[in-house]
Amino acid sequence: MDPASRSLSIIFFLVAVTFVVEVSGQKNEAVYHLFGGEGSLTKNECPGKCSYRCSATSHTTVCMTYCNYCCERCLCVPSGTYGNKEECPCYNNMKTQEGKPNVCELGIEEKRNDTGE
Repeated sequence: MDPASRSLSIIFFLVAVTFVVEVSGQKNEAVYHLFGGEGSLTKNECPGKCSYRCSATSHTTVCMTYCNYCCERCLCVPSGTYGNKEECPCYNNMKTQEGKPNVCELGIEEKRNDTGE
């Protein structure tokens, strides 16, 4: 094999290895997002996730409005009907226009303890 062909073969091999490493890195990142957290949903999945999130509240319309608003921006909704906000920091940290915390939880009643507090 002449030196030019050998050099071309080495360059081709290095490009192929780089491509494989790049593709495998993207695949691992996508798998990570499938397990929840920010970016784990598509905008089309937001209404279904918010429907469940808001299913235990008496303020369903308000809850759905804000949950969908936040989900479309964060691509995440915490699991369950209340709490678990640490699963989605973007959702948890979004503020109202007045700067008040947690616009995404508007419409979800706060859980009370047995003393009614």
